[in-house]
Amino acid sequence: MKLKNIFIYPLLAVLLICCNTKEEHVVKVSERQILVNNTPYVIKGVCYHPVPKGSPNNRSFTSLTEDILLMKEAGINTIRVYAPIEEKEVLDELAEANIRVVIGFGYDQNGYYDIVSGSFINYVNKYKHHKAILLWELGNEYNYHPEWFEGDIKNWYKAMNDAAALIHKNDPNHPVTTAHGDLPDSLALKLSPNIDVWGMNVYRWDKPGTIYKEWEVVSSKPMYLSEAGGDSYMTIAKDGYKAGENQKAQADANENILKEVFANSHIGSGVTLFSFTDGWWKAGNNDKQDPGGWAPNSSGVPYDGSPNEEYWGIVDIDRNKKQTFDIVKKAFNNSTK
Repeated sequence: MKLKNIFIYPLLAVLLICCNTKEEHVVKVSERQILVNNTPYVIKGVCYHPVPKGSPNNRSFTSLTEDILLMKEAGINTIRVYAPIEEKEVLDELAEANIRVVIGFGYDQNGYYDIVSGSFINYVNKYKHHKAILLWELGNEYNYHPEWFEGDIKNWYKAMNDAAALIHKNDPNHPVTTAHGDLPDSLALKLSPNIDVWGMNVYRWDKPGTIYKEWEVVSSKPMYLSEAGGDSYMTIAKDGYKAGENQKAQADANENILKEVFANSHIGSGVTLFSFTDGWWKAGNNDKQDPGGWAPNSSGVPYDGSPNEEYWGIVDIDRNKKQTFDIVKKAFNNSTK
């Protein structure tokens, strides 16, 4: 009995150490690639802001389990959220499904994990070891709004660059990105060296491919399309598409967009398509789906140049698949990179 214990106790100690060792999930950048645990990672994603019917803009994860099943069917491996996910159980469920998250931080959110108060770093430190985290994102299309920064966009780039430096200091295992409105200009690139991956919200009709060559000329860093896509409502009849709700227009647009995304995977690291579900809270009565809405620099929205904000989902608000769902499913599941 004593002889057995000599061997059993050290073995138990080793097992306890192994069980209590935190498994690290390291995300790095290498040249133009994002690496997860040293393996190239291509983002096959959607923007995700699930707001129930009738809600003014209160995100809810009550449909998360159902949503994850649809995401897995569609080959989605990443979601991009516009505000931090506070609920650990939500991150846990996403991680269990092998879906990673781009966590967005706003500039001024009344002190709620925002940049102006500095409280965003508390969230970073809280969740920097969580398997679900892919990237930390600073801002969304702020380059379109210098009026938010005393009329000088340089104030934003400085704040963004300083915030990225603070993240690097606290979390060396996850890169920092931003969602820039289209291609960053020389000022943005010069003032923001701490941005590791450039996300770009690109609405160039159904042909975003031109941005890859433009990016290749100005930077050697990784990039991805943080927003792209089309809506399922035609304000006017155009290019053979009838006016009114038109799922075929959306499906055709997304098919062409995704072809160009994956044809340029030597430069870009994928896309978070806009968006997973329709948002009834955006344009009018929150209890029904309204045409209309507005977004900055939106003339490039296929195929009517009008962003009908409540019609962007690849599923509707009841989680019924739109025609574009199968297009996304085919593109994501058939992509080998």
